[in-house]
Amino acid sequence: MSQRQVLQVFEQYQRARAQFAQAVADLAARPQSIDTLQSAGVVCLLRPLLLDVVPSIRQTTALALGRLADYDVDLAEAVVKAGILPQLICALPEENRYYKKTAAFVLRAIAKHSPQLAQAIVQCGALEMLVICLEDFDPGVKEGASWAFGYIARHNPELSQAVVDAGAVPLLVLCIQEPEIALKRIAASTLSDISKHSPELAQTVVDAGAIAHLAQMIPNPDAKLKRQVLSALSQIAKHSVDLAELVVEAEIFPVVLTCLKDSDEYVKKNGATLIREIAKHTPELSQLIVNSGGVAAVIDCIGSCRGTVRLPGIMTLGYVAAHSENLSMAVIVSKGIPPLCVCLIEEHEDHIKAAAAWALGQIGRHTAEHARHVAVANVLPTLLDIYVDTRSSEDLKMKTKKALKNILQKCTYLPALEPLLHEAPPNIMKHIIGQFSKVLPHDSKARRLFVTTGGLKKVQEIKAEPGSLLQEYINTINNCYPEEIVRYYSPGYSEILLERVENYQPVL
Repeated sequence: MSQRQVLQVFEQYQRARAQFAQAVADLAARPQSIDTLQSAGVVCLLRPLLLDVVPSIRQTTALALGRLADYDVDLAEAVVKAGILPQLICALPEENRYYKKTAAFVLRAIAKHSPQLAQAIVQCGALEMLVICLEDFDPGVKEGASWAFGYIARHNPELSQAVVDAGAVPLLVLCIQEPEIALKRIAASTLSDISKHSPELAQTVVDAGAIAHLAQMIPNPDAKLKRQVLSALSQIAKHSVDLAELVVEAEIFPVVLTCLKDSDEYVKKNGATLIREIAKHTPELSQLIVNSGGVAAVIDCIGSCRGTVRLPGIMTLGYVAAHSENLSMAVIVSKGIPPLCVCLIEEHEDHIKAAAAWALGQIGRHTAEHARHVAVANVLPTLLDIYVDTRSSEDLKMKTKKALKNILQKCTYLPALEPLLHEAPPNIMKHIIGQFSKVLPHDSKARRLFVTTGGLKKVQEIKAEPGSLLQEYINTINNCYPEEIVRYYSPGYSEILLERVENYQPVL
């Protein structure tokens, strides 16, 4: 047998290995083939090919494993149990850039499914290898490593801390300064995933100098990058006053307000979320938002979009208004009440309606003037309808009840309270009657109107527990009128009069 024939055997074997790896990689991209591959024991067959002498076979094998692991959690677990992870990363620093990208894809595909699988990646020492990939000159390798870190960090604080301990954060901050947009996006997203869990993790990101570089990218024309940048800044700002102030000091206002007019819905939502996370902390931060035109911009944003995109804007108005009378009045003056009313009527999702109800309650709870502004917008009947609607969720009912209570306890504008007398359930009625009992003793015009509109008659029909707060309110109202008027409007009084007519002996 000649040397050529001997070598041919090896060439055929090499071709067969390459064909097998490529065929499995192609089949793994088709969901309908996955079950057959799994039952054929494909993971164990691929394992030795990861250590193949031919780099292209190693890379194709890794791609096949990545696609399998990406498909579902069972296959990802099978890859881990087969002991493939140590083999995948054992010589990663010496591998070419194509293999590094593919290996990062495998790690990401496994990590995404559960904290347990992400922990398996940490335990096999993959984070150190991924850090080496973050230092690679090739942007695609950095991108793959950033992505894998993000999928590991997003699960919980412990995994996020492991990413920090591996030294990834400073390198991720360098990645957001690279010229490639795709790399910037993934690195910003990963910084967001690290920051979200705790103030300490967010502080680590801040200490690496991330805020200034993130803030500079807010005006970037790429919508997907803006989404991630705004998300990362939100996740930093949400934890504490100090962190929120650091974000504000990076001069994000007024430039962040342009995001609320963006054509991309997620940019709008993330921009409003960032403003919300700053507004919630202190009256001073909310005042800064008002001064920069932020409240008006948020109100416009709520009016221009639908669904969950509205939610952070709605909550921003609630947080701003909650801090003080003046800030609440700033929301009113900026015409913030009508769009919140529209949300109560238009939106189908209960959690959005609940947020709008909460925000209106925060606006109206300060003084009689604040409550009047809310009441004049015809908010109270809408809130009441939602509260008594059997289809409303428990959370929505609780939020509308609290909002009604907040507004009613300050509202002295009786024309808005009048219609509620005929529809409100007892637990809301006591607040309405309470307001009438405060106003009527001091306002003769209101007393007259209360009689002619049927209010006094309605009050006589209410059955209150003797000695209860509601009974006290009713007594206070009744004491505003002559006894015969009260008697006249009491239930059954007409029968008493008719009986007296029947029994009356005419005087001839």
